[in-house]
Amino acid sequence: MTLPYQSAHEEVHFINRSGWLRAAVLGANDGIVSVSSLIVGVAAADPGPGAILIAGVAGLAAGAMSMAAGEYVSVSSQSDIERADISREKQALVDTPAEEEAELASIYESRGLSPATAALVARELTEKDALAAHVREELGLSEVHSANPLQAALASGLTFTVAAALPVIAAVLAPAGTTIPVVVVTTLICLAGLGALGAQAGGAPKLRPTLRVLFWGAAAMAVTALVGLVFGVTA
Repeated sequence: MTLPYQSAHEEVHFINRSGWLRAAVLGANDGIVSVSSLIVGVAAADPGPGAILIAGVAGLAAGAMSMAAGEYVSVSSQSDIERADISREKQALVDTPAEEEAELASIYESRGLSPATAALVARELTEKDALAAHVREELGLSEVHSANPLQAALASGLTFTVAAALPVIAAVLAPAGTTIPVVVVTTLICLAGLGALGAQAGGAPKLRPTLRVLFWGAAAMAVTALVGLVFGVTA
């Protein structure tokens, strides 16, 4: 990301990745957890390998499309709200420019600037680009955090597909009678890797995200396995 200012020293920030990284991690985590849980639940009901494979592939296809569509719709809604707020702010600058400048000054004053300094900053920013100043300071929006529906949909759908394929492959390759343990172990290993990878991409510590995804993944598989045992019918 090109900074609009000159930094006095080299800094590494990852906040510009937050939009697509959130969608990618969500898609990958949901892909692994939902499809592996589906396979474990079906396998616990004791069906044949063919039924397990069909369930896994169907869950992968349906989940990937649902995840991509859901991300696109939800982020589009967020984008619509942002554009509407910016439009209202633009009109307010036309209708009540003095009041908007005073509001901007009060924001800076609430952050610790003296009234005189806050008024000076508000005046100079208003002269340069009033709308950008209000969008950033009043609405809390910036290019880094702006919603990108297509990017979120692609990131989520793609990572869901790749991640969901792992438990399906594990189920296909598992020796007869070992589908559940093989899928569970594979899923937990993949979840640990996902948690660490997501933390690495975001420049965050790895332990907590890894433990978090492991806990919820294991819980999801345990619940679906119990459902399969309770409601399954042995052939």
